[in-house]
Amino acid sequence: MSGRVDRDRLDPRTRRLLEAPIVPTLLRLGAPNVLIMLAQAAVGLIETFFVGKLGTDALAGMALVFPAVMLMQTISAGAFGGAIASVIARALGGGRRAEADVLVLHALAIAVALGLIFTAVALGGGRWLYMRMGGTQGALTAALTYSNLVFAGAVLVWIFNSLSAIIRGAGNMTVPAVVSCTGSVVLIPLSPLLIFGWGPVPALGIAGGAVALLAYYLLGSIAMAAYLWSPGSLLRPAISQLRFRWAQFREILRLGAVGAISAAATNVTIAIATAQVGEFGTAAIAGYGTAARLEYLLIPLVFGLGSPLVAIVGTCIGAGMRERALHATWVGAAIAFLMTELIGLAAALWPNAWLALFASDPAMLQAGTYYLHAVGPLYGFFGVGLVLYFASQGAGRLSWPVLGNLARLGVAALGGAAALRWGHGLTQIFLAQGAALVIYALVNVAAVAGGAWFGPIGWPRVQMDGRVPS
Repeated sequence: MSGRVDRDRLDPRTRRLLEAPIVPTLLRLGAPNVLIMLAQAAVGLIETFFVGKLGTDALAGMALVFPAVMLMQTISAGAFGGAIASVIARALGGGRRAEADVLVLHALAIAVALGLIFTAVALGGGRWLYMRMGGTQGALTAALTYSNLVFAGAVLVWIFNSLSAIIRGAGNMTVPAVVSCTGSVVLIPLSPLLIFGWGPVPALGIAGGAVALLAYYLLGSIAMAAYLWSPGSLLRPAISQLRFRWAQFREILRLGAVGAISAAATNVTIAIATAQVGEFGTAAIAGYGTAARLEYLLIPLVFGLGSPLVAIVGTCIGAGMRERALHATWVGAAIAFLMTELIGLAAALWPNAWLALFASDPAMLQAGTYYLHAVGPLYGFFGVGLVLYFASQGAGRLSWPVLGNLARLGVAALGGAAALRWGHGLTQIFLAQGAALVIYALVNVAAVAGGAWFGPIGWPRVQMDGRVPS
């Protein structure tokens, strides 16, 4: 199988994905990528920290908008970003460099179109959504102010995440890491400057956080585009020779659309939980939203590990090295479980260490503590399910991860609804969310272990030549 491609003709960066020891390669590629995603997560946390100084209404307003913003982030960076990295990695792994160059411009065209769609939907339906999630009075006003500004610049978010995915798909994790980390450092003084004002700079309040965020994506996009069209880039996209073809659009859209269903399910789960928690008041929304940000922080952390997995799995499968692709996947799953479980246990043991960073309202702290006690110890399952989603993206097989996420949505939504109907409190709503994470992981583990990447699931998994792998 591995003889399909003449590896001597491949770029050394591509060959390393096919030949280097898996654990050191995954850690080497994952380390800068984890920095990328932690930097992007820090962007949101920096904003939340400073917005929290504006009061409970502002914090609750951000909690209302947060699922929508993260939906855009997870679809642009995770679903379509992963799809872009996957198709480019598989093209390079198969020795089709010219095809990879063409895919770059197709990916950016998709990013602009989908960014505009997000802008139109959010500006037109934001008020309706936030009211249905329990937003009223000051919290609703803050939510609309922040949301309208952020989504007006949605195209910038999409271009930034697509450029990052393109560069990662070529096996370069360092450039996106440097750009993201540098931008986060700049944001630390810029965000409070625009929120609170200083000297001639007026205080913009919660709107200042949105403006600072868009500045981060604009400058980061310029930096990554400059690299992509520089002599140091492996890819050589040529706008002058561009001819759009449906075949290139189709593969990105196919993988991205399926991944978007999974990303939407994750964020709808949080949005439904926010609405259910809203039955207990604004402080409960603020507490849950602040606590759930830690769960959202796990997404970029696992994404940092999952992105090199997309490149490794995609490149190996493009070269016909299926067993190496699977071995890398299980190594990644073990690392993801360890990272996320340690974070979850720490949060469950010391919830105020996280919650008190953002506010001191007793009711808010209590709601957040209930969540972290119930769900934190199960974060390891979320890490496993999510990293297997990314690996499946590299393999170009996302049906089972999507089903796993839909199962998570069903268990969390129905469990929370049952808790409200039977007169239970916040803890029972959160226990349903914890159980949903376990289901999510089990579905993905069973699918990959059963051979879903290469055909119908079977036990034991059978190779293409009929043998049971040792």
